[in-house]
Amino acid sequence: MKDPDASVRKFRSRLLGWYRRNARDLPWRTNRDPYAIWISEIMLQQTTVQTVIPYYEAWMKRFPDILSLSRAPLREVLKAWQGLGYYQRAQNLHRAAAIMVNVHGGRIPREPSLLRSLPGFGPYTTSAVLSQAFDLAYPVVDANVRRVGMRQHGIKSAASTAVDRYLTHWLDALIPARGAGIFNQAMMELGALVCRTKNPICLRCPLIDFCKAYQTGEQEVIPPSRHQSTTKIQAVIGVISHQSRFLIQKRPEKGLLAGLWEFPGGKIESGENRETALRRELKEELGLDLRDFTYLTRVVHAYTQFRVTLHAYSCRLEHRPALPRASYRWVTLGGMRRFPMPSGSVKIVRFLEAVHEVPSKANPASGISSD
Repeated sequence: MKDPDASVRKFRSRLLGWYRRNARDLPWRTNRDPYAIWISEIMLQQTTVQTVIPYYEAWMKRFPDILSLSRAPLREVLKAWQGLGYYQRAQNLHRAAAIMVNVHGGRIPREPSLLRSLPGFGPYTTSAVLSQAFDLAYPVVDANVRRVGMRQHGIKSAASTAVDRYLTHWLDALIPARGAGIFNQAMMELGALVCRTKNPICLRCPLIDFCKAYQTGEQEVIPPSRHQSTTKIQAVIGVISHQSRFLIQKRPEKGLLAGLWEFPGGKIESGENRETALRRELKEELGLDLRDFTYLTRVVHAYTQFRVTLHAYSCRLEHRPALPRASYRWVTLGGMRRFPMPSGSVKIVRFLEAVHEVPSKANPASGISSD
């Protein structure tokens, strides 16, 4: 009879040996600071490593610890996150940091139940932080680990909660009591570098002897995740200016792109042309009866379930309307750099900067109106 423990030891040995030789040199792997690990794990969700690295390094300079993050205004946190998308992640970081300071002595709790109760700590993030920061034996199942596990077991069904439960049970028997964080990182790294979605490099895989998909020649058969349909949206944007300042408005604190700043506007309704939609939106939002405007540019941006085309119009005002400061600001182009914006609005700002030849080192603090 084969010794099952011997098979587990062989699996671990091959995986961890491969990881020692091939692990990428990433900034969050230089130490086991729980805060750094937490930030990196949140940033890496649905974002590539190469995209994350400059954001992570800038974030750690601006918010080097839990206390500095908790004390920072949410607007600064969202601005630092701008470009990573899924802004709810940044809001949860900010909220969780405040709870850690006020309830947990400024530290990330290592008790699973306490950690799981914090904003943004789902099953994956909880296990990733517990294992990598505190070396507790909690396996993780992300997209990379799921792919490795499904191929190891020759699972051909679509990814699902049931599949994740099965893989978690499998990993529970494999993860070591000591070095759990390294084991989890090794599994994720193997999926990222070798057991790729397309064209897996099977002959370089340390786990090839265990892989049922390879043994049956079906390593390419693992089905992709279910495709989400994309809704196409056409919208109009009013770039409203008065005396070299532009009007921006804050989105609601809840919902899509919560708390970000943008140019006024909205969706083009059925039966409307762009100009009619612009007049209606600015009348509804600002009470403005605009008749003099000029087409500026078109920008397209894709979100997870939406593809939005923004048609921007230049609108000049002789007089400023009376608007609540809590929701609106008149700012120069340079001043906009202090406000977190959705990617579509950022593209419009860049267009305006190019047209107005705004220098990259402009002082943003001088461009915010006090009225």
